[in-house]
Amino acid sequence: MSSAPHRIVFANEKGGTGKSTTAVHIAVALAFGGARVVAFDLDYRQRTMCRYFENRAETMERRGIELPMAESHVVEGMDESQFEAFIAEQAIGVDFVVIDTPGRDDPLARHAATTADTLVTPMNDSFVDFDLIGQVEGESFRVKKLSFYAELIWEARIKRSRATVEQSRRQMDWVVVRNRTSHTEARNMARIEQALTEMSRRVGFRVARGLSERVIYRELFPSGLTLLDKGHLGDLGTSHLVARQELRGLIAGLRLPGTSAARDEEDVA
Repeated sequence: MSSAPHRIVFANEKGGTGKSTTAVHIAVALAFGGARVVAFDLDYRQRTMCRYFENRAETMERRGIELPMAESHVVEGMDESQFEAFIAEQAIGVDFVVIDTPGRDDPLARHAATTADTLVTPMNDSFVDFDLIGQVEGESFRVKKLSFYAELIWEARIKRSRATVEQSRRQMDWVVVRNRTSHTEARNMARIEQALTEMSRRVGFRVARGLSERVIYRELFPSGLTLLDKGHLGDLGTSHLVARQELRGLIAGLRLPGTSAARDEEDVA
């Protein structure tokens, strides 16, 4: 690990994409791997990520058990410099900083996205969500224009590339995560895949398969448990086991430093 914590930002200016759920599960998965994780919830209205961790802490106390955790903080009323100072104060000695942003246009969320080492943009597999990063032609479904959000991240990645050389900073890895793919009609899924492939070549993001069966994750929210908490979930059905495999696949797809997928890449290199 680098002396500076790896910053993972979950950002999407559209709500309902499974952003907070994905952020929680990645943070817990990293903690399961022995990493020290601190999380910041920028959505001070809903504070879904922090509520999940609060529920998890209550379950541990109620059952008298210990579970991997991330320290979490709600961020409200801070400007960019105050936020960065707060992160520096709370992230001493940690391996990963996880930031969950609100599903709306927000100045601090835009700032957080541009500072990510790994930027994760979850989207439901539909052109309604695809519109966040780019517009397509109505009949050919070819990409015709980048969105404001995609241009923002593109410019941030260019600046980061310069800083990587000048200041030894990490390059930004942008990963678009396709959630709920199992709910998408096959022809529409193929069109979205084509558009994402075209867009990824233009702006340089990677695409990863996300979480399809999110009902399961919502059911776990009151207890704060995750599908990785073996021995505490009772009897698991087939759909739960499939969802656990999806989660493991997503973790591998993010290629975060210190994880098995990242080590495998280093060995190949």
